[in-house]
Amino acid sequence: MDIQKILSSCDHTLLLQDATWDEIRVICDDAKKYKTASICIPPCYVKKASEYLAGSVPVCTVIGFPNGNMTTETKVFETKDALEKGADEIDMVINIGMLKAGEYDYVLNEIKKIKEACGSHILKVIIETCLLTEEEKIKMCELVTKSGADFIKTSTGFSTGGATFGDVELFAKHIGSNVKIKAAGGISSLEDAEKFLSLGASRLGTSRVVKLVKAAEG
Repeated sequence: MDIQKILSSCDHTLLLQDATWDEIRVICDDAKKYKTASICIPPCYVKKASEYLAGSVPVCTVIGFPNGNMTTETKVFETKDALEKGADEIDMVINIGMLKAGEYDYVLNEIKKIKEACGSHILKVIIETCLLTEEEKIKMCELVTKSGADFIKTSTGFSTGGATFGDVELFAKHIGSNVKIKAAGGISSLEDAEKFLSLGASRLGTSRVVKLVKAAEG
């Protein structure tokens, strides 16, 4: 097992409602030490974290989180505000109700507008797989591919389930060559992290991987 490869694929994450700046600062320090892909934190800490890290680690934040049913205009504003405050990457939640209602143009156009706001910054699209049928997951692979977004992401970690091996395998079969995969939610071991990568994920949304490595060192 290549531990550094796993670490370099991790968006080291803290999105709990009661997260404090002191806890976010630990996430920042750990991300620098272990060379993670990014930190993924609440929008209210983006400016402070960006200044604290000074470009040493990319800062990722979440938009429309965790429910996804804000208006498109609100999500675009959130995105622009986060980027102005120093965010490097954006993880957005789709409007799941619109998807389930068959409003595919709405879902696609929303992702496109947020990607337009992102410009060259990475956009990851959270589809909350635990709430979707297999057909809806496949449809989202199609829509994310058409949208120009950079990643399709399994989960927020705040619903009824997280990433599964089956969902990552499904994504790998149905996304276009322009889209990468992020597995997030419930990744609880280094073995699981390694398997998600072997199945086609190139990012992992997790706090546990760094904690496991720190515990092994200590």
